[in-house]
Amino acid sequence: MESENIVVSLRGLSRSYREGEQTRVVLDHLDLDIARGECVALLGRSGSGKSTLLNLISGIDLPTAGTIRVDGVELTALNERERTLFRRRHVGFVYQFFNLIPTLTVEENLLLPLELNRRDKGAARRTAIALLEEIGLGDRRTAFPDQLSGGEQQRVAIARALVHDPLLVLADEPTGNLDADTGRHVLALLDRLTRQAGKTLIVVTHSKAVAGLADQVLTLANGHIAAQAREVAW
Repeated sequence: MESENIVVSLRGLSRSYREGEQTRVVLDHLDLDIARGECVALLGRSGSGKSTLLNLISGIDLPTAGTIRVDGVELTALNERERTLFRRRHVGFVYQFFNLIPTLTVEENLLLPLELNRRDKGAARRTAIALLEEIGLGDRRTAFPDQLSGGEQQRVAIARALVHDPLLVLADEPTGNLDADTGRHVLALLDRLTRQAGKTLIVVTHSKAVAGLADQVLTLANGHIAAQAREVAW
């Protein structure tokens, strides 16, 4: 893999936590490269470190040892404010439980990442409205999250993750709180929008359907990548 094509590079990545008198090792000296525009599915049992790995790649958490580079920037060398600004500009998040702000309208939820990045207000509103039209919710922009179905809320959450044109999109069980049919539609939207925009997508999932769309499938177990595949047969 050419170095200029690598968006995420992990070297010797470890994360452990103190639990009483013992140390629990969640991730143990991981080495991994993820290419620009690639969709990676991250599988593993509950507690295997999948969400911990997302938090490390985004700079929310710091490793116990090792380095994390995102688009050539070593996150482990940044202070907390620098990591926050990097994340705000370059990372989009999609969560299982949507995490929309309930007191903001659909449009306002999309505008928030643009405002945090100091985008021109007029251009920001045009971008938000265009993206809402793209996901089929242009007529719901003045609605509040609790007026939407679960599938609609997750579509808004996907749009919010992409609205500021991030380099990297991280999704933690994005279909885990939806019924199977709604989940398939949301998954198709996430896959289409991220590939259409050339984004790198890392998805934590238990879903075979999600993993089946990935370019690379990683399975975490006992702190290591236990399996790595480009094609998955179920």
